[in-house]
Amino acid sequence: MDLEELDVSVENGSIDTVVLALTDMQGRLQGKRLHGRYFMDEVATGGSEGCNYLLAVDVDMNTVDGYEMSSWDSGYGDFVMRPDFTTLRRVPWQPGTAMLLADLETTAGDPVYASPRQILKRQIDRLAGHGLTAYAGTELEFVLFRDSYELAFDKGYRDLVPANQYNVDYSLLGTARVEPLLRRIRNEMYGAGMQPESAKGECNFGQHEIAFRYADALTCADNHVIYKNGAKEIASQEGMSLTFMAKPNAREGNSCHIHFSLRGRDGKSAMLVDGPAHLSETGRQAIAGLLATMREFSLLFAPNINSYKRYQPGSFAPTALRWGIDNRTCALRIAGHGQGMRVENRVPGGDVNPYLAIAALIAGALHGIENGLELEGEFTGNAYEDATADRVPTHLRDAQQLWLRSEVAQQAFGADVVGHYANMAQVELDAFDAAVTDWELRRGFERM
Repeated sequence: MDLEELDVSVENGSIDTVVLALTDMQGRLQGKRLHGRYFMDEVATGGSEGCNYLLAVDVDMNTVDGYEMSSWDSGYGDFVMRPDFTTLRRVPWQPGTAMLLADLETTAGDPVYASPRQILKRQIDRLAGHGLTAYAGTELEFVLFRDSYELAFDKGYRDLVPANQYNVDYSLLGTARVEPLLRRIRNEMYGAGMQPESAKGECNFGQHEIAFRYADALTCADNHVIYKNGAKEIASQEGMSLTFMAKPNAREGNSCHIHFSLRGRDGKSAMLVDGPAHLSETGRQAIAGLLATMREFSLLFAPNINSYKRYQPGSFAPTALRWGIDNRTCALRIAGHGQGMRVENRVPGGDVNPYLAIAALIAGALHGIENGLELEGEFTGNAYEDATADRVPTHLRDAQQLWLRSEVAQQAFGADVVGHYANMAQVELDAFDAAVTDWELRRGFERM
């Protein structure tokens, strides 16, 4: 949808609401619903302002200390949401509604350094300096429940009823049980300008995945956050709930495998060549860079306390930082053939912020390319049993320290970004350390 079409639709009354959205640190959409005529007359040219605390709060929207860009001391001022009209689209699951994403500026007109979308854009610009373009596809898994979000909240998220009562991985019968919802999500995302490919069952009870066609890195991240928000809205409309949290229960977690490739100025793969593994020098250096930075950038792939509970042997979530050809026990899996060959990063979970994760992939690849890193040999066999490999960090605290000490992160993202997202981790760590969990109560209330 373009701006002229939106103007016509507002004039004839088929669209009366325009959603202007930004992506916060947690990868969630925040913003405003605007009357269509007001958007066209005022916001389309001038943007709209919002409180800059949207990039300085915890997941519960509590104001917290430690952020330089936004605080009580600075008065919690505004930033400007500047519409990006390339993201304008209809919202089929909300009547009379269009939406678009915004880039963030200070009131002085400068980019907001901590904005996830701007962080990714800066890495894309760095990559363009090498004549390269990044493409990505994200595979989001979710667990679906027959309880509404309101009922799930009232039940304390305990004893929820999964949409499937057994493992429905690839099961057509199992997915048919919830096909009305899956069909709505697929078709209405198509109506919002995305290209859905397939839906399939997964291993956890009620777990499913809807896959979308790859796109350039920024479009992929944009589509990811709109889909994630929209899928929750559609589930709510159906009286159900779904979660993308990395480890919602003791069974298999929700992954978000990110497929990543680089193209040259000719539009063809820059990672492909004839020979062993079919990797060009650029491809080998890029993957070497991904491996070299995986631990230091793990905060961007696994941003929450819960994220690290996925990494269990034999769970299809990786523990060893190895690469292999079509090997799902490795952190990096080479998949596809010919021009479709790409590297799949299996570390992120469903709670990942796609802008930050894809930015980390680009920064890691650039680290390998700019420093001419040599790629270690392909791993074959079961990487879970490889005692010599570097490991995925096992706790957010470890990831935060690796991120803070990383010279590569400082060089690639800047000290402001490193400090901002280290503080985000510290806020989560402090909140978790202060919490009394169900596990502690069950073990200690009577018996200790």
